[in-house]
Amino acid sequence: MRWPRGLRRPRLLGRLASLRRHDPAAVTARTLRQWLLVAPVLGVGSGLLVTAIAAIVLDWLWPLVLRFDLAHPLAIVPVLTAGFLAAGLIMQYLTPDPDEHSTEEVIRAYHERQGRIEMRAFVPKLIAAIATVGSGGSAALEGPSVYGGGGLGSWLWSRFRFAGLGPRDRRILLISGAAAGMSAVFRAPLTGVVFALEMPYKDDIAREALLPSLVASVAAYATMVAFLGSRPIFDFAATTGYTGRDLWWAALLGLGCGLVVTAFSVAYRRFRGAVQRARAPHWLKMAAGGALTGLCGLLFLACYPGSLIPIGPNYEAVTPVLRGAHAAGEMVTFGVLKLAATLCSLGVGGVSAMFVPLFLAGGAFGGAFGAAVVHAPAPELFAAVGMAAFLAAGYKTPLTAAVFVAEATGGHALIIPGLIGAALAYSVSGEWSVSGDQRLHEAVRVADLAHLTVAGAMRRHAAWIEAEAPLGALARLAATRPEAAYAVCERGRVVGVVSPSDLGRVPPAEWERRRVREVMERDVACIGADGDLQAALHAVLASRRRGPLFVTTENGSLEGVLTATDVLAALEHAVPPETAAEPG
Repeated sequence: MRWPRGLRRPRLLGRLASLRRHDPAAVTARTLRQWLLVAPVLGVGSGLLVTAIAAIVLDWLWPLVLRFDLAHPLAIVPVLTAGFLAAGLIMQYLTPDPDEHSTEEVIRAYHERQGRIEMRAFVPKLIAAIATVGSGGSAALEGPSVYGGGGLGSWLWSRFRFAGLGPRDRRILLISGAAAGMSAVFRAPLTGVVFALEMPYKDDIAREALLPSLVASVAAYATMVAFLGSRPIFDFAATTGYTGRDLWWAALLGLGCGLVVTAFSVAYRRFRGAVQRARAPHWLKMAAGGALTGLCGLLFLACYPGSLIPIGPNYEAVTPVLRGAHAAGEMVTFGVLKLAATLCSLGVGGVSAMFVPLFLAGGAFGGAFGAAVVHAPAPELFAAVGMAAFLAAGYKTPLTAAVFVAEATGGHALIIPGLIGAALAYSVSGEWSVSGDQRLHEAVRVADLAHLTVAGAMRRHAAWIEAEAPLGALARLAATRPEAAYAVCERGRVVGVVSPSDLGRVPPAEWERRRVREVMERDVACIGADGDLQAALHAVLASRRRGPLFVTTENGSLEGVLTATDVLAALEHAVPPETAAEPG
């Protein structure tokens, strides 16, 4: 039976009709087949790519540069300037947008491009990342790893369309590839999954990517350890216990770290914005950032000569920081200069991310806190809490923070203190994040409107009145059919909008001789029935002061009306186009 035109179908009937069209068991089985086919391929590909990048940077380039820098400290600045200059030239001349790369590009692609990453610039961006990190930039390999895995996921979507992948599955493959890349680079599959799911949002997770992310992450991890072994990437044996007093100190440390990271996030975002607005070639900005990063490393070595230095991927620094091998003053100086070097490296457009820099800075501050304030016999506990707190506050990933500290270091006894510090740091930092592209979860749902049209959401029987009608007719219409506003028509075309409040501009005694035309607002918002509902939402919000959005034909005839409530109702009942088209 066809539902009467213009009458809203009851919600229960709509759900029953949906169940009749789609067999849940069949849909689930089909989804499992898709991901069990595609996700392992994505995981193996990401694992091979990350293994190659890690071998180039960690086994060859950075050890060579680090030895040279420690032997010749005055060479730090020119080496970093040259490396950043090379990365800047690559990004400026071989990519469409030199400011778009790494985890930020993955997040933006997820929210704004339905998971699409431009593959023509894929290899140049990875080379630029290797130059940034390998020359000593204060960044690590999570940036190119997440970007590399995400890019492979976006590319594989177009190659596996025969498996029944729909348009929305591209975003899922993007996140699954990012999870695989993160899992491989840190040899921590659970961390990769949790980070990738938390990464797009400040307050939620991309839960639709859970199953393929798990499969891809395990495959990437297995591929990586086949070449490099399964030992945790950071050689650290955790303390086996903690006391109730330690948990109180962990909470206090988490609060302090949250405040520090908030200040850093504000400074980083503003500095990054200023650099992007600066009218200078990208390569020149990068060269200047490399020089400033080098000065941070040179300053630290001038104060504390040795093997510790706050630049480069710094994997070699994690174990001594966690074990409290340095004095509290040195650790505080290291943390401050590590943040400053990160600001200079990535704030100018360095091609990577700051997961490890935040991790290390937090560990340095936490270790100093444990040694100088708590006088703890096991300072690694507070170093780990500081690491988790900095990651949670900086990237808005509290679960990732605690899981990563435990999984990457082998310190599973640190999960509870880490969670406490991470939760409090996350709460204190509010909505501030080092990522400018992370969003609150409800904001991203607007993207679900892209496949819907205005015709499916509008109310077809819009209230209207003739422009030459007396105001008395408007008063009677408002009494019998209350609306916030009415379309004003002339010769069948919408020419304006009028609301009951406009009657107050004219004395009631004059309502029968004055016309609607005299009080109507001519600036009326209209849209076609075949328009994109996502664009219509912006028009609805922009036209709220003038009334609802009227739906018209090409010649201006009234077809219906659209309000924010109608858009929200359409979003609530939205069914992905690829699902709606599938047979039961």
